[in-house]
Amino acid sequence: MFDHRKYRAFTPIRLTDRTWPDQQITQAPHWCSVDLRDGNQALINPMNVDQKTRMFELLVKLGFKEIEVGFPSASQPDFDFVRKLITEELIPADVTVQVLTQAREDLIARSYEALEGAKQAIVHVYNSTSQVQREQVFGLDREGIKAIAVQGARWVRDYAAKYPQTDWAFQYSPESFTGTELDYAVEVCDAVIAEWQPENGRKVIINLPATVEMSTPNVFADQIEYFCRHMRQRDQVIISLHTHNDRGCGVAAAELGIMAGADRIEGTLLGNGERTGNMDIVTLGMNLYSQGVDPELDFSNIKEIIAVVEYCTELPVAARHPWAGELVYTAFSGSHQDAIRKSINYHEQHQLPHWEVAYLPIDPRDIGREYEAVVRINSQSGKGGVALVLERDYGIVLPKWMHSEISRVVQKASEQTGAEITSLQIKSLFGECFNTTQADWALLDYDLHTEQGVVKGSFKVAEHLPSLQGQGSGAVDALVNALEKRFGVGIEILQFDERALTEGTHAQAQACVALKVDDVTYAAVTVAEDTSAATLQAVLNAFARSRSAVAIEKKIA
Repeated sequence: MFDHRKYRAFTPIRLTDRTWPDQQITQAPHWCSVDLRDGNQALINPMNVDQKTRMFELLVKLGFKEIEVGFPSASQPDFDFVRKLITEELIPADVTVQVLTQAREDLIARSYEALEGAKQAIVHVYNSTSQVQREQVFGLDREGIKAIAVQGARWVRDYAAKYPQTDWAFQYSPESFTGTELDYAVEVCDAVIAEWQPENGRKVIINLPATVEMSTPNVFADQIEYFCRHMRQRDQVIISLHTHNDRGCGVAAAELGIMAGADRIEGTLLGNGERTGNMDIVTLGMNLYSQGVDPELDFSNIKEIIAVVEYCTELPVAARHPWAGELVYTAFSGSHQDAIRKSINYHEQHQLPHWEVAYLPIDPRDIGREYEAVVRINSQSGKGGVALVLERDYGIVLPKWMHSEISRVVQKASEQTGAEITSLQIKSLFGECFNTTQADWALLDYDLHTEQGVVKGSFKVAEHLPSLQGQGSGAVDALVNALEKRFGVGIEILQFDERALTEGTHAQAQACVALKVDDVTYAAVTVAEDTSAATLQAVLNAFARSRSAVAIEKKIA
C-alpha cells in the first residue's frame, strides 16, 4: 500500500521575477487568534464556557486585538459564548471580535444576531474555490462558485446595514486557496471586494488559507506575491494568511508569505488545529523576537500560556515544542554544556549589548524560564556541564583539571541508574567523593619550621596515632614525605590549586589537590579559614581515599 506513484508533485507557478526572497521582516504582522474557532473545532472535547472564557482572557492579556471567537451560526454553544462576551462586556474597547460563517443567508443572519451590540466586529465569510472542491464536492463550474462568493458578500453587506451601531469590517476567504488556480482566486476575490467597496472606507480583509498545506513554503510565497500583484485594489485591502501545518511548514509558509506581501496572520497559540495543526503564533512571534523584531504580543510568561492552553484544549504541549517546550533550554550534551558555561561567562564579563550565547538563541529568562533548566546531567553529559551546575547552583568554582574528576564520578552514577542526575545529587556526589573529611584523617594540629632551606613538619592527625614527621621544600612536600614514610607508598603531587573564597579576618580558602598514590590518582577539595590548613587537609583527604580503596581491594580479595 505504501506506493508514492499514486501522488503527483504540486505544480508551481512561473514567477521568474519574484521579489520576496530579498525581503526582510522588520515589523510584526497584524495578528488574529483563531484558537476559539478553528482551534476549538479540532479538539476531542470542545471547550466549555469556562475554558473559552479563560482562553479569551489569555488572548487579551497577550495583546491580541483581533480574536475569532466562534462560528455562532453553526452551534448554540458558540452563539451563547459570543452573546456572553457582549452582554457581560468582556470585550475590551480596543479588541475586535471576529465570527466565521458560510456564504448562506440564514447563517449570515444568525451571525449578525450573535454580534448585536458589539462595538466593533469582523464578519468572516467563506466558500471553497479549489478545483477539487468545485468538481468533486459542489459539482459547479467557476461561475457557479464565484456566484456563491458574490452573493455571500452582498448578504454580509446588507445585513450589516441593519446594525448600524456596530463598526463592521468584512473578511472573505477563498477556502482551499492553495488548491485554486491563481487567476481564478484573484477573479473571485476581486468580485467580492467590488461588493464591499473598500474605496469608500470599508475595512476589507482578504484571507488566503492554506486550508491544506500542499507545497513547499517558497511555492506558497510565490502564490501570495502573484495574488498581491494581480488583484485590483491591493492598496485598499488587508491581505491575511491562514496556514496549516500538514507538511510541517506552517510557520515557514507564513513567514515567507509576509515577505511576499501579506499584512495579517491568523493562527493559534502553540499550533492547535485540524490534522497537524494551525500556524503556531507563539513560534512565529518568538521567531521575530529572536531577530530583534517586536512581536507586539507578550510571551514573557510562557509557563502561563502553556498552562492555559493545556487546560482549555486538554492536549499536552510537547517537551520539544519550539521556544515553549519544557526541554527547549536544556543541554544534555557535554560539549553543549561546556560551551554554554563559557559563553554565558564571556557574555557577562564583556557586557555584550546583544545576546550571543552558544546553543541558546534567546535568554530563557525573557519568557519566564530559569537558568536552573538550562543544563541537566545524564550519562551523555560532559565535564563542563557538571562544573557549571556546581558553580551556578552552589557557588563551587573548581579548577579546570578538577572538572574531569567530578565528571567521571557523576557519569558513573548516571550510568548505574540509567537516569538523569539532579543538581542536588551532583552536589552530594561532590561532597561524598571529594569534600569529606573522615574523622580518622582530620588534621588536629601541625607545626612547621625551616632549617637551612628545608621545611620540617609535625602533623597531628588522630588522637590515637603518633604525629607524622616529614620534610620537604614546603608544607605540602613535608606532609607527603611523612605519609610516604609512615605507609611505605610512593606519592606524587599531580595538581595543586588554592584560592581565596572571601576577604577579611575570617576569610576562607579552598584548596584542590590531586595525588598519584602507587600509580592511581585521587583528588580532594577542602575549605578552611587557614590557607595552609585547607591545603594540608586536602592532601590528607586525597590520601584517605587511597587508603579506603586499598581496604576495599583487600576485603574483596
